[in-house]
Amino acid sequence: MLLLDTASLYFRAFFGVPEIKADDGTPVNAVRGLLEFISRLVNDYSPTDLVCCWDNDWRPQWRVDLIPSYKAHRVVEEVETAPDVEEVPDPLQVQVPIIREVLAAAGICVIGADGYEADDVIGTLATDAGMPVDVVTGDRDLFQLVDDAAGVRILYPTRGGSDPDLVDEKWVQTKYGIRADQYADFATMRGDASDGLPGVKGVGEKTAAKLLEQFGDLEGIIGAVADPTSALTKTQRQKFIDAAGYLALAPKVVAVARDLPLDRSRTALPSAPADADRLHELAETYNLSSPVARLEAALEQR
Repeated sequence: MLLLDTASLYFRAFFGVPEIKADDGTPVNAVRGLLEFISRLVNDYSPTDLVCCWDNDWRPQWRVDLIPSYKAHRVVEEVETAPDVEEVPDPLQVQVPIIREVLAAAGICVIGADGYEADDVIGTLATDAGMPVDVVTGDRDLFQLVDDAAGVRILYPTRGGSDPDLVDEKWVQTKYGIRADQYADFATMRGDASDGLPGVKGVGEKTAAKLLEQFGDLEGIIGAVADPTSALTKTQRQKFIDAAGYLALAPKVVAVARDLPLDRSRTALPSAPADADRLHELAETYNLSSPVARLEAALEQR
């Protein structure tokens, strides 16, 4: 099964594919880039199942209630009764509905969950999937899902646009010096400015990895903070004392959900479009004939 972090991929396509427009002037580079990427993935990995996982709520209120700074710098407009409006370039925003239309006509499964991010959908579908799972994302937070025994890997796109890095337990260990099942605690301590997570001030990746090697997990580190006889230095202890409020809440924000009530019956990848006439109509309208043809060929040949 391939699980796609769809927004991550269409943002990447928007910034990585030269500007292309339909006859009416509508930009379509993100649509084209995403379709080309899906076709390449289908050709390269021959999945039986593929899901475009969707951000029904890119900044869930329950996460904001825990850490108010969570993704706050990306908010354009706060909305009380719906997800906040995210800062998205206008030429990309107009392409998102087109992406949804094309995926529907192609018969490619799209799954989202109200009140949750695509990461949470991915975490749930990757858990007890009953088959090997490759998660396609540019988001390091999902490294917490890597599990060799369960057959869960990450396909992490590289900046050069070549083949993605295949992230398994050995890759995580080599890159960060931690086990994959320690990654969520590692990310909590390190923090992430792009998500508005401050982390533990003064604790970077090397220190976080060393502490996890010493104490096993964040709970063990916090226990060591409370134990005056532990191996923590005075400076390290104070850093965690100062961050106690953050550490009481942040693990819940960083951890992806794994138990959402999702419909798993629609994930099979079709061998032909669900609505070929509509797909071809969209291809003609939005200058997508070539990527749509390659997608159809990939579905047929898998």
